[in-house]
Amino acid sequence: MFPLKDAHLGAHTFFASALPHDVCGSNGLPLTPNSIRILGRFQILKTVIHPRLCQYVDISRGKHERLVVVAEHYENCLEDLLKQREPVSHLKVLHIAYQVLEGLEYMNKHGMVHRALGLRNILLDRLGSVKLAKFGLYHMTDHGEDVDFPIGYPSYLAPEVIAQGFVHSNDPTYSEKPPPSSPKVDVWSLGMILFELCVGRRLLQNIEISEKLKFILTLGYVDDIVTVLAEEHGCLELIKELPGSVLNLLKKCLTFLPSKRLTPAELLIDMVFVEIAPIYKPFRKPVGLFSSSLRCMDLNLPEDISELCKEEGEEDCLTERSIDEVYYLWCLAGGDLEKELTNKGIIQSKPPVCTLPNFLLEDGEVFGQGRDRSFLLDDTTVTLSLCQLKNRLKDVSGEAYYPLLEDEQSNLPQSNNTNELTAAVNLPLIIRERDTEYQLHRIILFDRLLKAYPFKKNQIWKEARIDIPPLLRGLTWAALLGIEGDIQAKYDAIDKDTPIPTDRQIEVDIPRCHQYDELLSSPEGHVKFRRVLKAWVVSHPDLVYWQGLDSLCAPFLYLNFNNEALAYACMSSFIPKYLYNFFLKDNSHVIQEYLTVFSQMIAFHDPELSNHLNEIGFIPDLYAIPWFLTMFTQIDIERCVRESINLFCWTPKSATYRQHAQTPKPPSDNNGFNKSSYFSADYQDLPKTDLSREPIKLNELKAEVTPRISAEDLIDLCELSGLSHLKTPTKKTKSGKPKILVVDIRNSEDFNRGHISGSINIPYSTAFGQDRELIQCPNTATLQSFKGRVIVVVSQAMKSAAIFAEHLVKLKYPRVCILDGGINKMKPTGLLTVLSPQI
Repeated sequence: MFPLKDAHLGAHTFFASALPHDVCGSNGLPLTPNSIRILGRFQILKTVIHPRLCQYVDISRGKHERLVVVAEHYENCLEDLLKQREPVSHLKVLHIAYQVLEGLEYMNKHGMVHRALGLRNILLDRLGSVKLAKFGLYHMTDHGEDVDFPIGYPSYLAPEVIAQGFVHSNDPTYSEKPPPSSPKVDVWSLGMILFELCVGRRLLQNIEISEKLKFILTLGYVDDIVTVLAEEHGCLELIKELPGSVLNLLKKCLTFLPSKRLTPAELLIDMVFVEIAPIYKPFRKPVGLFSSSLRCMDLNLPEDISELCKEEGEEDCLTERSIDEVYYLWCLAGGDLEKELTNKGIIQSKPPVCTLPNFLLEDGEVFGQGRDRSFLLDDTTVTLSLCQLKNRLKDVSGEAYYPLLEDEQSNLPQSNNTNELTAAVNLPLIIRERDTEYQLHRIILFDRLLKAYPFKKNQIWKEARIDIPPLLRGLTWAALLGIEGDIQAKYDAIDKDTPIPTDRQIEVDIPRCHQYDELLSSPEGHVKFRRVLKAWVVSHPDLVYWQGLDSLCAPFLYLNFNNEALAYACMSSFIPKYLYNFFLKDNSHVIQEYLTVFSQMIAFHDPELSNHLNEIGFIPDLYAIPWFLTMFTQIDIERCVRESINLFCWTPKSATYRQHAQTPKPPSDNNGFNKSSYFSADYQDLPKTDLSREPIKLNELKAEVTPRISAEDLIDLCELSGLSHLKTPTKKTKSGKPKILVVDIRNSEDFNRGHISGSINIPYSTAFGQDRELIQCPNTATLQSFKGRVIVVVSQAMKSAAIFAEHLVKLKYPRVCILDGGINKMKPTGLLTVLSPQI
């Protein structure tokens, strides 16, 4: 979006028409409220950005189908030019006409018609340039179908609109829905507006609306509409004095028959603008983040470079931010749309008793209930005050708006947060996301990092580990998933129209599965769901659609609602990394392995829960599959992330090994070992060595209650040295009690011949009594003292180790695992300790 600059944030409200409560749709579900339909259609308006159009920012639903729309706003409009009751200069009229047509033509390219063009909806910025307001009302209301008021001003309505009448498609007297208005209706409206500017007075004033409409229709019987209008309003002399270009423009706009009237695009290249057209440069929409075009190709620097370095106040810095950022911060600073509209008298409460009818029949028919005029359109736009936001940000320095980005060799602090925000970083995420000043810093930082993507990809990763500003979450996720290139071209090349067998299942799943969210439950959301899901199915012929894929698609579509290509690209990149082969036609082996590893993780972290589930036979197959297929998209995700990080810290990397996971990446040369970190380490991505985990049969895996870990992990956790020839990173010895205990269950003779340094020996044959309790001895006392830390069971035979570990789980020992391959895996390393013989 463009910067706020001298613009304001404006809000206006209207009501969607109510639907009957006792009627269902053809699918058996309740009818979607019209306010949700409007909310869905509104979203595309946020992408229609042009210098001649006021940017749409947000829409919110209130009670009783009320909608509040937020958009760019200016205090001045063309109506102000008529207050002096003097004709506007001919040259200015031509410039205004050309600028209005530029905005209309851009709208038409996006399949939209204004239909509500009037003096009050043609705003003027500080420089006097035109900005069309409320241009999306006709589009978002489905050409007026979803509201109970007509769209358009009677004095400016085109004859064909009046002749069509104002009816709803559900009106029983009409058999088919009236066609939507064409772009030519706006040309007629523009002609009436330009006529008023030329003569300095309003047309068709002080007469009833019905008379206005009749008069406009009678203009079809005259040869020269401009002359008749001038005679009717006593300004014929002014019209005669107009230059030929302006008079021709009026006549071309006020052509009665639509078939002979020009479109905005045709008027822009007409000879009437031959002198002023060269002044205006064609608008080029800025290149998006994921595109094949260079994002810097339209970069223009001022002739005097010092203009960029002028010191600006905090208020000026804020107005340089995009309008959607300013609105987001306004909301965080306590902005309340309904409160603002209520304070201005736009929203008025009415006691419910006053809305009751005087008489009610048994069949539900009511009498004596006057029409509530509050449900009609109020054309007032309320300017949202930024005083509270500016006061909240008064202590933010101008430098904070232009942070210095560190590079790989920089000596800057680990994070780009300023010193004042250091404390805020440690606060809970929910508080950080509601802190206005903190979010301003994070939004500015991520905005700059994303503009430098993929060059600054590493820094995006680093900052994302702290948190991601919700406003930029969609683009940030895409960057973290490594999305690059011309995604739109790839998405457009996929056939999303040809029917396929999966269509029926998608059609059934979407309407009933996403009623929890207004946007995703809208008809527009359903259409986008179908297209993105179908694109994924068509472009992955080796995979199939499973129930749950739509829930996996939901967060990506929600974050990129106006960019289907990006939603598709994110989902296509996410699935191979986190749900590899989950959507195979026969995915039983993948799912079963996943469920088994999941069950072992329960035993590892919560043995008491594992024992209980096993006793009642409540296996993961009965409840966990939807969790995996949807990647936990419908839970308290903040709590899930917080607790999963804690579990992750205690889980050895190899404990979650799956042979059906994504194919390992080729080893990279990083000084002998693969560099890994807390956040990015994935055992599946590490290069395999002789000490890595070996794949085993599924039935063997399912027979083991506890997970296995690799010899690599054991060496790493035990902090053993002497591994210069192995591709495993070593750690420095730490003081304090170790976080791992190795329990060697071989007999004492084998243990003395060679064992892992620091391990204890509890022979399997003498470890448990008749009641399966541990027999007390010095080593079992040591084992009990390590309860809560990682316990690795080592044996010659894997079956004995698995049984021993299972007994520990039944005794409620957490974090128990077994060494994959047993002691034999450790023998080639030269790390086994041999006890000195007793003399």
